[in-house]
Amino acid sequence: MTTEKLGKILSSVAKRMRADFEQSQNFNHNGEAGTSREVLIQQFLSGYLPPHVEAVHNVEVIAANGEVSPQADIVLIDRGTPPFTSLQGFRIIPNECVYGMIEVKTKLDAVQLTDACNKISRLRRMPKTAYRPISGMIPRTTRAYGRTHNYFPTSGMIVAFNSLSLETIGNHLVDWCQSRNPSEWPDSVWVAGKGHLQWGDQRTGALFRSPTVGASLFQIDADPDQDILLPLAIHLNIHFSDAWMDPLDLLPYSGSTPLGNTSRTWTV
Repeated sequence: MTTEKLGKILSSVAKRMRADFEQSQNFNHNGEAGTSREVLIQQFLSGYLPPHVEAVHNVEVIAANGEVSPQADIVLIDRGTPPFTSLQGFRIIPNECVYGMIEVKTKLDAVQLTDACNKISRLRRMPKTAYRPISGMIPRTTRAYGRTHNYFPTSGMIVAFNSLSLETIGNHLVDWCQSRNPSEWPDSVWVAGKGHLQWGDQRTGALFRSPTVGASLFQIDADPDQDILLPLAIHLNIHFSDAWMDPLDLLPYSGSTPLGNTSRTWTV
């Protein structure tokens, strides 16, 4: 009964989101339409992400080695992330604080899919090394993409308001992944009104949180009455409820920048 009630609520939310999106299509400036599109998804995510995870948009991600990500539509970060901000609310996020990224598309086709996959792949390859170890604490690890990480690896999802047929998008995605390691593949693709693509075990039908070697791509068609929001909300909870990070170490980000000059010392 509770699940059925939640399903009805999310069905209503889906209809409102699509109506708001169609209204945003009337904006003359493409940048305004894109921002509105991202805000709609960000607002939905904010209601269903675990409380320690925050969805932000209009950001760039930086790594301690100087790498900078392409501008991402939505980035999921730890709520303890330092609020580095530049003009007009644009945020700079240390990569260690990033749990995931979501690329939002108006209409997903082969070109848009490739663009999103390339951004996810590039961000996931950026290093996460600037953590402060906690003395005496048992080291944490996360198993994903076929190997064990000593940090929470960056997930990548694609959400679209419309697309070519899911089967066509699935074919394009398999072609893109064919020559790449699972550590570069997106975790899932979601299209409003149609359904989603997710990795799983073809023998058992079990779905995976993240892709691994030998995984099959499943096409899951949306229930016409529910759209994609209920399975997406559940997927977000499963994916990020155990997201974690060690304390961020900002010292590596200072690089060669002088932090001051020692002019005197005292011995007590």
